Amino acid sequence: MNIQDDTIFVSGHRGMVGSAIVRALEHRGAEQILTCPRSDLDLTVARDVATFLADHKPDAVIVGAAKVGGIYANDTYPAEFIFDNLAIAINLIHGAYEAGVARLLFLGSSCIYPRQAPQPIKEDYLLTGPLEPTNEAYAIAKIAGMKMCQYYRKQYGVLYHSGMPTNLYGPGDNYHAENSHVIPALIRRFHEAKLQGLSEVTIWGTGQPRREFLHVEDLAQGILTLLEDSAPPDVVNLGCGEDISIAELALLVKEAVGYEGIITYDATKPDGMPRKLLDIARIRSMGWAPRMNLAEGLKQVYVDFCQGYREA
Repeated sequence: MNIQDDTIFVSGHRGMVGSAIVRALEHRGAEQILTCPRSDLDLTVARDVATFLADHKPDAVIVGAAKVGGIYANDTYPAEFIFDNLAIAINLIHGAYEAGVARLLFLGSSCIYPRQAPQPIKEDYLLTGPLEPTNEAYAIAKIAGMKMCQYYRKQYGVLYHSGMPTNLYGPGDNYHAENSHVIPALIRRFHEAKLQGLSEVTIWGTGQPRREFLHVEDLAQGILTLLEDSAPPDVVNLGCGEDISIAELALLVKEAVGYEGIITYDATKPDGMPRKLLDIARIRSMGWAPRMNLAEGLKQVYVDFCQGYREA
């Protein structure tokens, strides 16, 4: 596709992922970026999505919109997670097909893979074992979207394909006290502990699970790499190829924030998947590689967090 000239609809453009994609497209010279706020278009309403796509007829659709959250949110609101994410996937994928959209990139998540998948996780390991129970609802919705793209491509000949990002972080993240992912949750917790002069911060779980983290700006560049490929695979992992334990991550966040207290762990709380490291050989073979170092990325994100925290 021609990124500079084609009309590209980026769903979820106000979120962390969507906004990074828009910035990357603008930097690459895209002149026809189509966006629509949730107040004007509810992606869970099929008729409204179909009308929007039929009216605007974009050349490509990027499904960056999703209902997301950490272990607590996924485990507490599974019905909302499966309904909202299924509806978004179904409405955008089928709506795009009906509107004659030739290209669509669906963004899933590394949580689609089996809980005990061999490490690093290859794309071929999908559906080879049980999912992690704490995020099963979200994972099932994302698997359905990915499979829809695969089958629409197979049956109808449209170029619908998927990218599977690892754990993401970056500017514009959600720092909700209970419903956020691990990095924004830790940043907020350490920051508020520093402001309140607390001597101790307690973190959910044992600290032993290992996670891989990708800066959202690196993700956006990976997405452009996929869009510029004329015959991309059905599914491509997007990660950094390295992981660290939650305990190691906590120390990095503590340093970035400048918190001087101690860290304790509540082992009665769930850990989630024991490890989630993606095999990124497929995307590397396409010429993409991540650039942002995690320690440096955390320092940058903390600056962004502080600005938003003061405004709030």
